[in-house]
Amino acid sequence: MASRARVRAPELVGAGGWLNTGGKELTLTDFRGKITVLDFWTFCCINCLHVLDELRELEEKHRDTVVIVGVHSPKFVHEADHQAVVDAVARYEVHHPVLDDPALVTWKQYAVRAWPTLVVIDPEGYVVAQHAGEGHAHAIARLVEELEEEHAAKGTLRRGDGPYVAPEPTAGDLKFPGKAVRLGDGHFLVADSGHHSLVELAEDGETVVRRIGDGQRGLVDGTDPRFSEPQGLVLLPEGHPYDYDVIVADTVNHALRGVRLADGHVTTLAGTGRQWWQGSATEGPAREVDLSSPWDVAWFDGRVWIAMAGVHQLWAYDPAAGTVAVAAGTTNEGLVDGPADEAWFAQPSGLAVSADGEKLWVADSETSALRWVSRETKTVETAVGTGLFDFGHRDGAADQALFQHPLGVTVLPDGSVAVADTYNHALRRFDPATGEVSTLATDLREPSGAVLVDEDIVVVESARHRLTRLRLPEEAVRVESVAHRTQRAATEVAPGPFRLDVVFSAPSGQKLDERYGPSTRLLVSSTPPELLVSGAGADSDLSRELVLSGEVAEGVLHVSAMAASCDDDPEIEYPACHVHQQDWGVPVKLVADGARRLPLVLAGME
Repeated sequence: MASRARVRAPELVGAGGWLNTGGKELTLTDFRGKITVLDFWTFCCINCLHVLDELRELEEKHRDTVVIVGVHSPKFVHEADHQAVVDAVARYEVHHPVLDDPALVTWKQYAVRAWPTLVVIDPEGYVVAQHAGEGHAHAIARLVEELEEEHAAKGTLRRGDGPYVAPEPTAGDLKFPGKAVRLGDGHFLVADSGHHSLVELAEDGETVVRRIGDGQRGLVDGTDPRFSEPQGLVLLPEGHPYDYDVIVADTVNHALRGVRLADGHVTTLAGTGRQWWQGSATEGPAREVDLSSPWDVAWFDGRVWIAMAGVHQLWAYDPAAGTVAVAAGTTNEGLVDGPADEAWFAQPSGLAVSADGEKLWVADSETSALRWVSRETKTVETAVGTGLFDFGHRDGAADQALFQHPLGVTVLPDGSVAVADTYNHALRRFDPATGEVSTLATDLREPSGAVLVDEDIVVVESARHRLTRLRLPEEAVRVESVAHRTQRAATEVAPGPFRLDVVFSAPSGQKLDERYGPSTRLLVSSTPPELLVSGAGADSDLSRELVLSGEVAEGVLHVSAMAASCDDDPEIEYPACHVHQQDWGVPVKLVADGARRLPLVLAGME
């Protein structure tokens, strides 16, 4: 067995305390004898949610030797609210202990730079591996098997139940509902995400008429269907020729599903059930193309547009042709306007079409932005929002207004746009005619969508597990203005020559496979673009010499890395290959005596 680096693991500290432990406060000593996997996550992050799903199999298979510990490390102010973390742990069915670290103390102790990051600690309390991003579950599983063998032989492996204690279940007809649509008879169809089903409610928004789905996760069609955390819904136009009436963004199944309202029959329309990875097809027969966490859907320009949160893009499904294709975005995460195929998004999560059908409004959650796509020019523009790290609750002129991780948009009768400003617990309004942002309602709990009903608006209060009906106010609510930046400290770097190293070691038993060309990819850019004098662009080398401008005081380095590793056994005719990938947005501050090298760990140890 190859020797590996061993670094003593820092203690686990978080002011919010522990969840899923029955009230017990834990320390690293409690995990001695176990293989511990720290999952640094935050609940706004779609990549973090992907990793939660990746870890479920490992968690089940090695439950007597492995303890997964979630270290919740917030980006947004709302995510530092302890009750919000409690809600998120329940919403995403996290079945392991979670440390709530609102001040990022443990994040800093482990020198973490990205969400998500996984750190493996051996039974003796030493860090033996670190992985940033998605796609590492197979590598960690292999490492776990090696550690089990090694520490069983040494007598340092302790088998048995871990410290997880399940919380009390919450009762109710809805559990963290996502979005809703109003049906022709005045009823509501709600994506009951936490119950993995759809619920039809009567006109009062409370009485359950029927449930579509049995409440268990799954990808099952027919009249006894199963979903996995469905979110967005769209009604097809009247007179449509299809054998379904509603299309559902079945988020964790990475699929679009069609629902026939007459009998609740469900058909999978797009997606394979597998998550899209770099190098996968980006167009083709809809049932043969992988998707990635579709979060919302809207009928726009003759097709069903998809907020593909998992890859920071908009896709479109053509029901007549039975095809799906990328419609906007590059997979780079950020806020860049321009031609649709060059624009950058960051977890688009809500869609709504203007009354004249000319604009597709987009809630771009990670940039806390309201954006739109023009049907005529096929360009993307931003109405409100500045980027990944600025957010808050500020009304007034759009160029200085702030949201905090909005998830939904609804077009109002006067052409303005209501925004479900999720992490501000508010309903906001943007008026394109005046360029002003105002607040319509506060004291909502994580609103994720809204539906117009005559002169009222019905808001999906996701964290209150209900629909709430409000009268659209004639005047805005007066709210004290607040502005925030992410708590992540900027890395001090020196202007001039600068080296970027992405650290990647192929998992044990695997190697980089160059048979069909380079198996690694590195893409570098910056905000503002002037930060990088040279070194921007894509290449296959995971190390790069950059030159940073001395004329820019601060900015963000955007780094996207990918590596594909395959089984290293000449006897295997068709070796299994795995993709490891991560996007970093690294805030930097230019100072004369700053660092001249930035190491980012994709997989391995620095």
